[in-house]
Amino acid sequence: MDTLNVTDITLSGFVEVNKYRYLYFFIMFILYTLIMCSNVTIVYLIWRHKNLHEPMYIFIAALLFNCVVYSTTVYPKLLVDFLSEKQTISYSACLLQFFMFYSVGSSELSLLAAMAYDRYVSICKPLRYSVIMRKTTVSILLVVSWFVPASHVTIQLILSFQAKLCNFDFKGILCNNAMYTLQCVRPRALTIFGAVLLLDILALPMFFTIFTYTRIFIIAHRRCKAFRRKAFETCLPHLLVLISFSCLGAYDGILPRVESNLPKTARFIMTLQILVYHPLFNPIIYGLKMKEISKHLKRLFSRNKT
Repeated sequence: MDTLNVTDITLSGFVEVNKYRYLYFFIMFILYTLIMCSNVTIVYLIWRHKNLHEPMYIFIAALLFNCVVYSTTVYPKLLVDFLSEKQTISYSACLLQFFMFYSVGSSELSLLAAMAYDRYVSICKPLRYSVIMRKTTVSILLVVSWFVPASHVTIQLILSFQAKLCNFDFKGILCNNAMYTLQCVRPRALTIFGAVLLLDILALPMFFTIFTYTRIFIIAHRRCKAFRRKAFETCLPHLLVLISFSCLGAYDGILPRVESNLPKTARFIMTLQILVYHPLFNPIIYGLKMKEISKHLKRLFSRNKT
């Protein structure tokens, strides 16, 4: 059947949704509210206070903005599905969710690479920092971080749209890379470009980030103890976010390949973990570990109490 004639795809990854629909809805609504409030609050603080208008904080704001977009791509549809008798999605809507999910997710690695470069210049070349990390440089890094992943995923989206579907029962709750199991035959061009995408927007930013932080710690190791402590405190939040994102990204990549060997409940729980942890983890890490952001958060909440 031609994909253009497809009406709906059944999302069969939900577990006992008829029995626990209101419990699922309540839990996910609370989580979505927490994600939105925590991320938006920190983005607002960075926008509001001039002393946070520095490259590092601008990249953090971009990262948290990604979390807002990422969550909004998935959570509203999930909330509707929990309250619906049938959990379905059109193929075009599925492709749109796929595009948003992976373009925003992939741009996060690019932003983390940009943040690693910013920290390298700040720690290892402090006298040239203002010259290298100008507003123009920051703007270019932001545009590249968002545009390159989006353009790559767009090509993948076009190739997927042209593929024919033979299966309309999707064993998941959101349109991730397991969507390829719906296709009769996966186009060769899609397989080749998938490998290019994996190298270009995932592997290269990851290796660059790891290489940059390794350089920072080698240089810091040769300096005094105070310098090492400052370098570690500055880089720790970014490293924690990188580790978190890498683990969940690997999780998302492995899940479709082992899903046939996993019970439905295990797949459901694992998918929810991908959706929950990272968008909540980011604002907690940056809110607690970044001193300037933490100060403004304390002032904001103390002002609200009075």
